[in-house]
Amino acid sequence: MSDLRKINIDGTEYEMPGEYTLMQACEEAGAEIPRFCYHERLSVAGNCRMCLVEWVGAPKPQASCALQVKDMRPNRDGTPANIRTNSATVREAREGVMEFLLINHPLDCPICDQGGECDLQDQAMAYGRDFSRFEENKRAVDDKFMGPLVSTVMTRCIQCTRCVRFVTEVAGVQEIGLASRGEDAEITTYLEQSLTSELSGNVIDLCPVGALTSKPYAFNARPWELEGVESIDVMDAVGCNIRVDARTGRVLRILPVINDDVNEEWISDKTRFVWDGLARQRLDKPYIRKNGKLVPVGWDEALALAAEKLSGDPEKIAAIAGDLCDAESMKALKDLMDGLGVKSIDCRQDGAQINAENRASYLFNTTIAGLEDADAVLLIGTNPRLEAPLVNTRIRKGWLNGEMAIGLIGQAANLTYDYDHIGTTAEDIAKVAKSTKGFAKILKSANKPAIVIGAGVLARADGGQILRACGELAKKFKIGREGWNILHGAASRVAGLDMKFVPGEGGSDTNAILSGGFETVYLLGTDELDTSNLKNSFVIYQGSHGDRGAHIADLILPGSAYTEKDGLYTNMEGRVQMGFAAVAPKGEAKPDWAIIRALSGHMNRELPYNNLAELRTKLIQDCPVFAGIAYIAEPTEGFLFDPSTFGQAGNVDKAPLVSPVEDFYMTNPIARASSVMAECSEVASAAQIKEAAE
Repeated sequence: MSDLRKINIDGTEYEMPGEYTLMQACEEAGAEIPRFCYHERLSVAGNCRMCLVEWVGAPKPQASCALQVKDMRPNRDGTPANIRTNSATVREAREGVMEFLLINHPLDCPICDQGGECDLQDQAMAYGRDFSRFEENKRAVDDKFMGPLVSTVMTRCIQCTRCVRFVTEVAGVQEIGLASRGEDAEITTYLEQSLTSELSGNVIDLCPVGALTSKPYAFNARPWELEGVESIDVMDAVGCNIRVDARTGRVLRILPVINDDVNEEWISDKTRFVWDGLARQRLDKPYIRKNGKLVPVGWDEALALAAEKLSGDPEKIAAIAGDLCDAESMKALKDLMDGLGVKSIDCRQDGAQINAENRASYLFNTTIAGLEDADAVLLIGTNPRLEAPLVNTRIRKGWLNGEMAIGLIGQAANLTYDYDHIGTTAEDIAKVAKSTKGFAKILKSANKPAIVIGAGVLARADGGQILRACGELAKKFKIGREGWNILHGAASRVAGLDMKFVPGEGGSDTNAILSGGFETVYLLGTDELDTSNLKNSFVIYQGSHGDRGAHIADLILPGSAYTEKDGLYTNMEGRVQMGFAAVAPKGEAKPDWAIIRALSGHMNRELPYNNLAELRTKLIQDCPVFAGIAYIAEPTEGFLFDPSTFGQAGNVDKAPLVSPVEDFYMTNPIARASSVMAECSEVASAAQIKEAAE
């Protein structure tokens, strides 16, 4: 129970928790407090002074962000402290602060990308003057180089230090700082080097003025020209909530939407800046390979050929779903393949040996937000900083609070927090399980232990054995369902496993399909695989970009990117979320489920739905976990969780456990089509080479 304290705000007495800041208490009471430096998810700096309020009896106005309710001593007569947020004294103080902030600020609002979304503009309307009493020369500051993503005009900077606190506290890389003092104070990067954090773009949202803006978005549009649609990110399996802003059918920027259970209010740089890849290397019409070359054709001809090739022996037909697929398109393809009697289907594009029978065995069961509460976390074969940056921020937050101990079995890396590097091979998993010292002792004494297994290591030839070893370790240290986590990298993976988009009895999995021997292979957005053995197969590729899958294809059916279709996506923790179309598909491209529905008509095997609503109804009937949007379905009755039964028994390989993500910026077709991501990849590679040389 919070320690409640009485406080009088603008003439009304309230009871507020003692740990509330004075600013929070005033806003809880309905007052509006302006601020520049204060941010709910960052430490208190107290250096802009815009949030001044009057504490009756105090000699001067107080910074409400830097005082807590419990610091407000009662008046001499015992009555609660009296706070005024709208008195003449407060207004005069705030107007004085605003006047000082505008002394050196340039009058370049007409060319500033922050125009229309600028906190300084908004608050100057309320507290600014229409003239200046400053007659000296304005201060000028050199712009700083922060890499290919963040554009700087540092003369606009008001030294709120939000960017400094974010990269230090949340991103965990001390690359921005405040140099010098007084009038010479400047925000700068270390030796003016490019920012290396995968979360660096968030400083653009945090900057309350136009000092830090988006370099790829610069001068593209004004905010009032854009139409925004809330959707779901597919760059990883976190399922970040995003807003896609577009103009005249073109996506121009992607911003985060607050969801405390998933991404808080942050997104990764890949999520934020991949949008230019949505317009490049697009598949905008059907193609058929004739005489070794792909030639454009009409939809009827393309679907007729696909129907012909899928009408053969079902044992010679296979289908693989890729990492960016929505649930509806996978459901339509699964229904079509089931109707044809095809058993060789798989959503595990990387070949991960994860069983789809026990839902809890492949989920991130602590939940993303709940991972912060763990007091011991063992990472196995994963680099969460590259595979899921927003999960990594949760681990860092738990570590910063001083309650979380972290161990790693796998490749050493800078994860932005301290950890105990236990070993590098799968054999070390069994060693920890048998040990009574070191991190094993920490796991045994932990109240909320958790294990995080990288899905990439489960794609190895001994992935099933690694999963069994992890399960036995979890059982040894009494890590139950609430501490068992698989860190997926594919946005489509959990939805595919939920609907059992896996081989039927006698069917082949991804590895067997790719070994050859199938007459027809249907690739639904499948690009992250080795297709060298499919040269003798007729390959149907359905997707949005001309990437690896399209290069091997004999027939191309152009689908929609994630910003061009409505769709359901299930994130790694099993949370079903709904994305919405922000722009129309390119050229003759269609939503993926609609293509498959039309194909079923050409085969005289019409699927039992004619629109998206009917398809979702069928999806929910066959797989009830899709019924609840934005929450995680609870286990059914009779649920038994025994991690020691997962995977297969046997010996593990001695090869080191490594993360499947080698280049954070080049993990999918959209990212590989992006010139911004290519530049980021080049900068990151140069930084790694320089670091290795040093």
